[in-house]
Amino acid sequence: MRIVITGGGTGGHIYPALALVKEIKRIAPESEFLYIGTEKGLESDIVPREGIPFQTIEITGFKRKLSLDNAKTIWRFINGTSKAKKMIKEFKADIVIGTGGYVAGPVVYAGAKLNIPCIIHEQNSVPGLTNKFLSRYAEKVGIAFQEAASFFPSEKVEFVGNPRASEVANHSPVNPLASLGLQPGRKTVLIVGGSRGAKPINEAFLGSLKETAGHDWQYLYVTGSVHYDNVMEKVQEAGNPENVSIQPFLHNMPDVLHHVDLIVTRAGATTIAEITALGVPAVLIPSPYVTNNHQEKNALALEVNGAAVLRKEKDVTSEVLMQDIQSILSEENKWKEMKEASLSLGVPDASSRLYKLMDSLIKSNK
Repeated sequence: MRIVITGGGTGGHIYPALALVKEIKRIAPESEFLYIGTEKGLESDIVPREGIPFQTIEITGFKRKLSLDNAKTIWRFINGTSKAKKMIKEFKADIVIGTGGYVAGPVVYAGAKLNIPCIIHEQNSVPGLTNKFLSRYAEKVGIAFQEAASFFPSEKVEFVGNPRASEVANHSPVNPLASLGLQPGRKTVLIVGGSRGAKPINEAFLGSLKETAGHDWQYLYVTGSVHYDNVMEKVQEAGNPENVSIQPFLHNMPDVLHHVDLIVTRAGATTIAEITALGVPAVLIPSPYVTNNHQEKNALALEVNGAAVLRKEKDVTSEVLMQDIQSILSEENKWKEMKEASLSLGVPDASSRLYKLMDSLIKSNK
């Protein structure tokens, strides 16, 4: 089985693709892969480190207002499609899989024009422009949120979940809390605003730092590398309670997620996949600066099912944050109900579902 995978720009498109590759290698180790991305995207660093053959095209996204840059984008799309066709032909691909981002556009389109089976995967509850466009050409559309189904042709849609969930759910780590200065076995709240951190989340937690000393539970507070020095200055002023561990970044986030009882975080697709796979109750504070406000819609999908509390960034204060944390952790029944609700939304076998869809499509095309 020869598989072309494409997706890039952000980790939310790249990590599901890599999780799928791992699952395919487990099920069908003879499979061969070619990942097509861009030279400037995160994928150019992440994918080669995973030992996956990697080639690039140049592509940019459309501006939402009239701009000469859009003319350049059209030219790059045409040129990128031509290059992708050549790569796909030379690789002799059996299938093309796109996980989103601008680069998926010309690559999946090229595959379709070569009459090669194509699948796109949408991680969010509200699709981006690229996947909406590609749904006309792909044979199947895998979705991670039921809410996304209405945006695509109904006969093509398959609910598969997010492959990242499988990777996290099937991981069995040693408890890392002791190495982070915390007590294994004690209730733990993880506060994290993404790899670069989130200033509003940092400010809300810092404002309540003194109060945390009186809590029965402990906190793992990830500031983001950009904010760490500034945060530590404020911590020294407020005092650093013994039940709070402050870290700039976590390289072993899946390990940590297995051993926390509550998470305060953004609502990106990868985060949602990870926490629902493990059933971690959440206070979700969506970024308001993303396309189509999709993080808020991701978070709402969990809140209406009882798996999370949704707080808009403009409404988050130290008092509100502490009230949310206390109301969840101090009421055991509420915490258990949220955990069960979260697990009910998770799809820990997402990668194998997507593999079966891919395998059946290849067989039916022969």
